[in-house]
Amino acid sequence: MEAQKVRLDKWLWAARFFKTRSMAAEAVGGGKVHSNGQRVKPARIVQLGDELRIKRGIIEMTVVVQAVSEHRRPAKEAAALYMETAESITAREQQSEERKLLRSVHDNARPVGRPTKRDRRLIRTFTNKDAE
Repeated sequence: MEAQKVRLDKWLWAARFFKTRSMAAEAVGGGKVHSNGQRVKPARIVQLGDELRIKRGIIEMTVVVQAVSEHRRPAKEAAALYMETAESITAREQQSEERKLLRSVHDNARPVGRPTKRDRRLIRTFTNKDAE
């Protein structure tokens, strides 16, 4: 029996990495998806065992193709199409922790609530000095 042939953009859509097929094709064309370490085109045929590096925003994942499907199925079935590598999981978790730490530092520096009367006076004097 012949193995099913599926385009990379269609597989990414079916595996629920992207919401639409056109978004998947745009990401592949824009260099956000690499197959086996090489930049590819959206029409490339996905095969079992291919290693895909997918970058969505600040998140980068490395997955190995476990199954091929051209139909978008429920999330549990879509998760069976690939397996994320252990290195990718640890790198993502580490990046997540770093972002949480940075967020907590920035949250503590923000003023809480509206400015007080004194704060408004200071703001006014500061901005009026800039106008002169």
